[in-house]
Amino acid sequence: MANKTFDVVVIGGGPGGYIAAIRAAQLGFNTACIDEWKNDKGGPAPGGTCTNVGCIPSKALLQSSEHFEQAGHHFKDHGIGLDNLSIDVPKMLARKDTVVKQNNDGILYLFKKNKVTFFHGRGSFVKATEGGWEIKVAGKEEESVVAKHVIVATGSNARALPGVPFDEKNVLSNDGALRVGAVPKKLGVIGSGVIGLEMGSVWRRLGAEVTVLEALPVFLGAVDEQVAKEAGKAFAKQGLKIELGVKIGDIKSDKKGVTVAYTDAKGGEQKLVVDKLIVSIGRVPNTIGLNAEAVGLQLDERGAVMVDAECKTSLPNVWAVGDVVRGPMLAHKAEEEGVAVAERIAGQHGHVNFNTIPWVIYTSPEIAWVGQTEQQLKAEGRAYKAGSFPFMANGRARALGDTTGFVKFLADAKTDEILGVHIVGPFASELISEAVVAMEFKASAEDIARICHAHPSLSEATKEAALAVDKRTLNF
Repeated sequence: MANKTFDVVVIGGGPGGYIAAIRAAQLGFNTACIDEWKNDKGGPAPGGTCTNVGCIPSKALLQSSEHFEQAGHHFKDHGIGLDNLSIDVPKMLARKDTVVKQNNDGILYLFKKNKVTFFHGRGSFVKATEGGWEIKVAGKEEESVVAKHVIVATGSNARALPGVPFDEKNVLSNDGALRVGAVPKKLGVIGSGVIGLEMGSVWRRLGAEVTVLEALPVFLGAVDEQVAKEAGKAFAKQGLKIELGVKIGDIKSDKKGVTVAYTDAKGGEQKLVVDKLIVSIGRVPNTIGLNAEAVGLQLDERGAVMVDAECKTSLPNVWAVGDVVRGPMLAHKAEEEGVAVAERIAGQHGHVNFNTIPWVIYTSPEIAWVGQTEQQLKAEGRAYKAGSFPFMANGRARALGDTTGFVKFLADAKTDEILGVHIVGPFASELISEAVVAMEFKASAEDIARICHAHPSLSEATKEAALAVDKRTLNF
């Protein structure tokens, strides 16, 4: 039987892959997407790490645990009394699974709507062939397709500690951390990055005693220093214990739990005994099983697919996007690259501006930023002005009962162009979008300061921080 031939075949159905496939189909290409994620029943579950064991399920659990925390500690401030508060963890997990399935099904619907052919299985290169590339699909049945253009969007995997594999029972990756069946009495987290802080927050709110061990001497080193300090104070007040500058030693796991030997920042030998241990020390590009060597697809020393600024690989008409290439491992970065590549294949000029990609940590308080930090501007010797405004002085934040944090603007000292915006506080994930738009249009802090913002709203803190750059806040 002749192989099916497509203009574009996307390997991987995560945010970068499924979006690339949909955009390619919109542009008139005969498009297929290959993805191997399975649900509990063995059926297709497109959406990649983000939908299945990352962004989406973690936000579902964060929402559930936030409700529990509010009910237990803050409802009384609103005159709401509750007795015998309890958490049904299996029900919470079932809700999370429902949210995930809704997203899986939504992607399958979008494929049908946009006439994208979906193959459920693992895609790998076979050889160059007349008309492009032969790609094998290893699913329930093995088949091959031919693609004129290939977009590799195979994502990333959790990085394990050397010699300490994930068993997803005691030693957990992000996957296992989302499936803990009961609240652990003691939880350890290695790594104070996004995943570590978010999952640590979930289980701390539900009653776990959480200790985070971080090798770096500073907390959230990639975040603006002032924001990181504010967030650190808030987490400590909540009871999240964070130890910095530690060196991890032997880790032993048995039926009773996990014992972590480590050296603290002062050189003292310590031991942490926990019921569960989440390891969140970063992620590695997923090129296992892609059969890159068979066709000469170049990988770097990390196993990432090597690409140029336009996401072109070393092979003609083979592209790669998302976590499997250089740049930040963020779902929305992958989506933008997926769209850009589909448009480049169509002869258009797809563009991704790395400097205006927003970052978000969905803890409470939320942390969000775009552009450069104050320490980066100092390091490059750039003259800048800074302005900030606290949520404590914002009427909507007071009404919400959530006044932690602030909005901070950094602008060029001469031109007033916005160079970075940093937010720690309520709904930072939503507020950052205004800053992204402003920076894409190369707006000045004065531009935001002159725009009317609804009252009372949290977004007024953004306006006031922009006013603060010129030292003329109105409400502080």
